[in-house]
Amino acid sequence: MSDSLFWLSDEQFGRLEPLLPTDTRGKPRVDDRRVISGIIHVLKSGGRWIDAPAAYGPRKTLHNRFVRWVEKGVWTGGFDTLANSGGPALEVMLDSTAVRADRGAHGGKGGARAQALGRARGGPGTKIHALSDREGRPLAFHLTGSNVSDFTAAEALLPRIPAGSLLHADEGYGSDRKRNRRATPKRPARPLNS
Repeated sequence: MSDSLFWLSDEQFGRLEPLLPTDTRGKPRVDDRRVISGIIHVLKSGGRWIDAPAAYGPRKTLHNRFVRWVEKGVWTGGFDTLANSGGPALEVMLDSTAVRADRGAHGGKGGARAQALGRARGGPGTKIHALSDREGRPLAFHLTGSNVSDFTAAEALLPRIPAGSLLHADEGYGSDRKRNRRATPKRPARPLNS
């Protein structure tokens, strides 16, 4: 194994292995550790699947496994399990970053699936909203188009904040309605006759 390539350590793979699907039919799967390491390498480098180093195995296998597990929810389920394994965070941070997309990103094939693309002043792009613990480790993500305000995106991430946690966020996520929703429990409605 090359030192310049990404490889999951024994400890990292040991935590991931129980979260992987076991419902394989037919031909046995190619080595999960090697394939996942290759997928992470491609995602971290921002390269194309075809440019993945041969040490990770067939490039088509990397791509197919990634796509298949996205559709099955394996990546999301594994992420949620690992993010919550240390117990609830006492302090959480919420912020976003914008990622510009190629100007042709809106017109590609793929049908009417939501692509989290929007057009803002800087051109087409996506915003990644992240909720993280005090160490900066991610707890949850939400993708929106770059034209969606932070205020609107907070609706999706507020339910993911552990009860009793202190939230740090910039003004873009703030509003009296959100602060009150987070701080005060819902009261039962009063009868109309009283």
